[in-house]
Amino acid sequence: MNKYDQQNHKPSICFVALNAYNILSGQRDMNHTGGAEVQQLQIALWLVRQGYTVSFVTLDHGQPDGVDIRGVKVYKAYVKEDGIRGLRFIYPRLSGLWAAMARADADVYYQRTAECETGQVALWCRLHGRKFIFAAASNPDCDPSLFVLKSWREKTLYRIGLRLANAVTAQTASQKRLLRANMRVDSFLVPNCGGDLTNDSLCEQPSTNAHRSLRVLWVGRISEEKRFEWFLDVAEQCPDILFEVVGLPRIHSTYGSSLMKRAAGIHNVKMHGYVPYQEMSRFYQPCSILCCTSAYEGFPNTFLEAWAIGMPVVSTFDPDGVIVSNGLGWVAQNIEGIVACLRKIIQSPKIWRKASKAAKQYYLANHTPEVCLPRFEQLLLKVVECRTD
Repeated sequence: MNKYDQQNHKPSICFVALNAYNILSGQRDMNHTGGAEVQQLQIALWLVRQGYTVSFVTLDHGQPDGVDIRGVKVYKAYVKEDGIRGLRFIYPRLSGLWAAMARADADVYYQRTAECETGQVALWCRLHGRKFIFAAASNPDCDPSLFVLKSWREKTLYRIGLRLANAVTAQTASQKRLLRANMRVDSFLVPNCGGDLTNDSLCEQPSTNAHRSLRVLWVGRISEEKRFEWFLDVAEQCPDILFEVVGLPRIHSTYGSSLMKRAAGIHNVKMHGYVPYQEMSRFYQPCSILCCTSAYEGFPNTFLEAWAIGMPVVSTFDPDGVIVSNGLGWVAQNIEGIVACLRKIIQSPKIWRKASKAAKQYYLANHTPEVCLPRFEQLLLKVVECRTD
């Protein structure tokens, strides 16, 4: 028996998620909440409920070091803007990250999404005899070109992290295959789970032939891979349908700012800007359809948030083919296909009701924390039991 069995002690885990202070604290003045942060929050809160000691390493936003938020200790690494250009990679970024990891003093460290931190966290863990779990977040994490990483340094550190990880998790069977084929890495399948937004409410059902009763929601960062311009094209072709948007572009994004201006001129598009994660349910429930126009994803949290309240999706991306195989909505290849799907829903609300029911059932059977996270707990305990090479 290992020491955790003997002492009835559960291992401690630290999530290295530099952008997670926003979603942990609920502050409104930091407009970053990505899917990776949402999933890490769900895992962390579930582990706290199971009696684990959980911590996070995030950026320094002026918060006290080691502050306790919902049973999670939060350690700050560095201020993002600090340091001399060209030197700040080492100080204060690497030094600050490693110092915060040391203060967390966890048995296992977890980092999600391909980036420099993958290698940095893995190297610290190897040097200090701790275990490291890496989680793939999006399909490009499994692509051999690593096209989302811009520099040689980022790509190299990510590959180092993959090689040093004690375990790697994938969101989908497709990611698991890609990691094996492209990276020669075996991974564990841990599906994404829903959480805080889930309740017993249902989304709005559209009325027969009443275009204004159909409200279509788009949620995400306005960036090139999300193809927000497709959504605006659809809105222009469907002037009698209401289209609502939650999200903002990155600061100084020419692509994003031009589309924001375009959206402001379309009468049936309502832009809500950034909305804190904890307040998102009030934007889902009045709508009938979630629209995804992405070129690629992993397994979108927005799908889970929609399916949890019986909201079908119209999407250009279908993770593992679950939308088609389970009747959770409709998949389209282009703008015209999305428009055709929306018109079909208006003409026959019966098909919407069928998809809505299937979405709710699928979510409850496959993506609640109670279904997904015992798998992660098994992996966590397995990693702790294995000796470091």
